Formats: sequence, structure tokens, C-alpha cells
Amino acid sequence: MEPTTLLLTIAAATVCLYYFVLSKMSYFEKRKIPHLRPIPILGNMAPYFFQRRSHQNQLQKLYNHFSDTKYFGLYDFLTPNIVLRDPELISMVTIKHFDNFCDHNNFVNEDLDPIAAKNLFGLKGDYWREIRKLLSPSFTSSKMKAMFELMTQCAENFISFIVKDSGDISKTYDMKELLSKYSNDTVATCAFGISVNSFEHPNNEFFLLGRKALTFDAWLSFKFALHRNFPSVAKFLKLRMFGPEVERFFKAVVSNTVEIRDKQGIVRPDMIQLMMETRNKNQKSAFDINDMTAQAFVFFLGGFDTVSTAMSFVAHEVGVHPDVQCKLREEIDNVLKETNGKPTYEAINRMKYLDAVVNEVLRLCAPATFLDRVCVKETKLPPPTPNGESITLKPGDTIMIPVFSIHRDPKYYPNPDKFDPERFLKGEVDMSLYMPFGVGPRICIGNRFALMETKIMIFYLLWHCDLEPDVKTQTPIVFSSKTLSPVPENGFWLKIRTRKSKTPVTQSLSNGHGVAEH
Repeated sequence: MEPTTLLLTIAAATVCLYYFVLSKMSYFEKRKIPHLRPIPILGNMAPYFFQRRSHQNQLQKLYNHFSDTKYFGLYDFLTPNIVLRDPELISMVTIKHFDNFCDHNNFVNEDLDPIAAKNLFGLKGDYWREIRKLLSPSFTSSKMKAMFELMTQCAENFISFIVKDSGDISKTYDMKELLSKYSNDTVATCAFGISVNSFEHPNNEFFLLGRKALTFDAWLSFKFALHRNFPSVAKFLKLRMFGPEVERFFKAVVSNTVEIRDKQGIVRPDMIQLMMETRNKNQKSAFDINDMTAQAFVFFLGGFDTVSTAMSFVAHEVGVHPDVQCKLREEIDNVLKETNGKPTYEAINRMKYLDAVVNEVLRLCAPATFLDRVCVKETKLPPPTPNGESITLKPGDTIMIPVFSIHRDPKYYPNPDKFDPERFLKGEVDMSLYMPFGVGPRICIGNRFALMETKIMIFYLLWHCDLEPDVKTQTPIVFSSKTLSPVPENGFWLKIRTRKSKTPVTQSLSNGHGVAEH
């Protein structure tokens, strides 16, 4: 190519890029939606991009800045998002006019990760409705009750390790590492029907693969952001979210499990079994091995990292608040007396203070710090301010609901930064503005599973152990600016000490007679 031609090509490309960016960055100005002037390419995310502020703290800063609006504009890099602050609008988008906003932005490219892209979170329209309907029976109360025994066996393996490892002295642990093992074992047995004990066998394939590929660290956060905001770039770079190793592993596990069970008539109370029953009842549906793999995979992704992080926050708050720990243990001891040392599904579900503690932790540190919805039908929104103008959303426009910011808004939660489980016992919480697992028809399908797994963990941990802060325990927590999900800058560290007063069950655990693998 001649120098003049090359120069003209570069100039033309530069002009095209300039006008492309300019058109993106004028979205809110044209519609007269309150917003802060964006930085080209970075939008309003420069503090997060340069790791000066966490994603949720940056969003909260903007949320507080526009305190007198029903909604405002946010440029998530090049992507314009309308951020809702008004409870009535949030209800309208997520419930009343759900059919107009039924889709999420998928974070997985279907060409690069064809099986993972079929995950329930990213499915759209009627296909999402069909798969959601097929999977919903897997998470009823009766199904959760059937999984209860599987979870308690994982909890007893966890406690057996702690009692044996710490002995009669307190020992400092990375709680995320410990609870990732517990959540790995729980999801492996409850989703895939595979019994592993990551405390006795830390090099099992499920745990190693989860820690390597499915932990929401800075690299996974970067890939998530690139797929969400620059999908064409991610596709051009062939940057897969999870890679072929992960896909092959989970497909092989699901295929082999289904084949063996079909041949031998094996029945187990786990997710694979429930999906097989769904497949058998719906012969006309296209619910095949790839669909089953996709749902089991995303269940493992959420269970391995998201739930273990939430449980780590629960352990942290209980560990740094001795008054809460004392009150919680009193409730636990009462349940043990009522059940003769054999806690049941019903007994744990009736624990009001435990429920309040978990709810308060999820308010402060919700697994999803924001929700998104994509407009699929033209919809009119009221003016953002009293003297503003109504706007009409078009298909493809993106709505954002700032969960973290709403959960810390003093208008809805007095003294919002204080850890106060009592607020859930006194009826002070407007549950329509409490959304740690989402809201409306697209609420997380596995929320009951996650809550039960978390409650069983803290029940067994406080039954047998005391939690104490360590010199490495960060109080108050400062969120990392390197990851999209909320995690402490310095990790989760606590001291764990075996309780001196031993119930018969505790004694049997310390003697090495815990529940065997199933």
C-alpha cells in the first residue's frame, strides 16, 4: 500500500472511531438524562479501571451524587446504562412490565463458549422461559430437604478437619480457602452426584479446576468486563471466559453420570437426577446433554466462588461481633437440645436469628452488587427529575439496578453501614428493596440452595468452634478494587478454636469418627 493511501486509510479509520465513540458518549445528552461527563472509552469507570476505587464503591458514589433523581445515566466504559434509583421504577422494570425487560446481557460468547453460553443467566426470551420452567422443580422445598443430608455430610467433613487440625489451640485460617473446599464438596455431591472430601483430598479435580478457572479474581473480572462492554473485541481476540478444559471436564462428568444412571437405574437426590427426570417427562423438549452440562456448570460456578465468598463474609461478621456470635450460639444450642443433637432441615429453617444474621450479611455484601435488564419492547419512562422530560427506551437499551447502593441507602436502611441483624427481626426492612439474589421472575433460581448451604455451614461451625479476629483480620472491610465481585483487600482471615464444652457429637468428631464419604 502506498504511503498516501495508508495515511488516508488511517485517517478514515480514526475519524470513524471518533464518531463511533462520540455517538456512544452522547446517548444521555441527547435524551436529557442526568449524567456525569464521561472519559472517552472508559466512560464513568476510570477510577475502577485504574484500581483507585472498587466497582461497587464507584457505582455508589454516582448513586449518591444523583440523590434527587429517579434514574441517571452511567457509561460502563462505552456501554450506556440507565441506573434506577426509584423503587417504583425498579418494581416496574423487574415485575410489573417484566416482559419488556426479560433479558440479561450474557457474559459468555456463544461462539467461543457454546455450552457455557447456554447457562440460565444468559438465556433470553422464550428459550429462557422454557429452561427456567424445566429447572424450577429442582429447587422446591421438598428437593432442598432431600439434599439436606448431603450438605450436612459435607459440613461434618469440614468440622472433622478443623477439630483435627486445630486441636486444643486457636489456629488462623484463610476462610475463603476453607469455605471454597466446603462449597466445592457440597456442589459436587448435590449437583453432580460425586462424593469428594477436599479437606482429606485437596488435589481432587473438582477443587483444582474450580480454583484455577472459576474463581472470580482480577483476570476473570477483566474477561467478564471485556465480554460485557466490548464483545466484538473479546470475540476478535478469541478470549474465552472459561476455556475448553473446563467445558470438556463438565461435559464428561455429566455424560458419564447420566449414562451410568440410565443403565443401572441409580437414583440420587441431586441436580443431575432432577434434570434427568425433567428430560424424561419432557421428551418433546430439546433438553439434551449440552443443556444439562450448561446448567450444572453455572450451578458449580455460582456454588464454588460466589457462595463461598458469601459464606466467608458471614464467618467474618460473626467472628468480629462476639455479641452476635454469643446470641447465635445460644440459638444453635437450643436447636440441638430440641433435636437431641441431630439438627433437621425444618429446625434450621426455623432459626430466626440465624436467618437475620445471614440476611444482614447479604444486605451488606450481596453476591450481585448490581442487576441488569435489557429492554426488548419499547417502553416509556417518566421524567428523571420533576422538571425533566419522559424518555422512551428502545430494544437493546440497558437498565442497571444498583443493589449494593440501595442496600446502603440510609433512606431505606437506617445506619446502613452498621452490621445489625436485629433490623430483620424488628420488621424494619422493606423486602421489595432487599435483593441479594435479584428480584422478580429472574431471581436466582438457586437462592434456596445457597441459603441452606450457608446456614448449615455456620450452624456446624459454631456448634463445634469459636471464631475470633486475627491480626490479619481487616475491620472494617475495605473492598478490593481489582475484582468485580466484593471481596476484602486483604482476604478473609479468622482464628478458629475448638469449643471446650463438647457435646457427644463433637466428641465423636474429635475422636475421628465423623461421617464417611457417601
